Amino acid sequence: WVAISDDLTKGGKKGNVPYGTITAIDESTFAFGQLVVGSDDGLIHLSKDNGVSWSCISDTLPQNLWVSRVQFSTHNPSTIYVTLNGYRWDDFTPYVYVSDDYGTTWRDISANLPNAPVNVVREDPINKKLLYVGTDNGLYVSIDRGTNWHLFDQDIPRVAVHDLYIQKEENDLLVGTHGRSIYLLKLEAVQQLPKLVEQTVAILDSEAIKHIKRWGKKSRVWYDAYTPKFSWTVFAQNETDGVLT
Repeated sequence: WVAISDDLTKGGKKGNVPYGTITAIDESTFAFGQLVVGSDDGLIHLSKDNGVSWSCISDTLPQNLWVSRVQFSTHNPSTIYVTLNGYRWDDFTPYVYVSDDYGTTWRDISANLPNAPVNVVREDPINKKLLYVGTDNGLYVSIDRGTNWHLFDQDIPRVAVHDLYIQKEENDLLVGTHGRSIYLLKLEAVQQLPKLVEQTVAILDSEAIKHIKRWGKKSRVWYDAYTPKFSWTVFAQNETDGVLT
């Protein structure tokens, strides 16, 4: 192991719960050695040369908060997403920010998120308008890159969501909760939402099915004929309050 930085925090803090550590790190998929790290005392540092030099990019963000996640975009090399968490100081504001210029300027994209500390943000690898956020009180999705947020509460309880991971090969969102459960969401339907929200009712693109010679045939005389399984996914606006369903 080789150290590639000096202390990237404000220094160790003493107390019954000492802190002053690195809490989040990510590497860009566009450039080897382009790193971003966050600390539990509010600092975010960027390196473009594999740790040879570092620059602090958090001066204009709210200070002294726990950096719960930093993530490079997989669509734009200069875009970074950050979530901050202040519950340890009785601050339940949802802090979610994005920078499109390597942290030179930041934009607040917490929008209509309710008061609940934010633990994680993930960008969809297929649709750059889609963002997922895990809070202490549930899972949220934005289909317009943080302008509006919608609660994911179908088949998942309002629990603290501490981690989100997108399995790209299967196109699944895995949700790690502060409990005894992991949830899995197929993303094909969600990834079509940005182009459907202006419609009252829409049928989503269906999954392709490959024809096989077994269709309509019986393997035994007492068996039913084999037929492929197929389903349609329908999107509809909620007529009362416009909530996505």
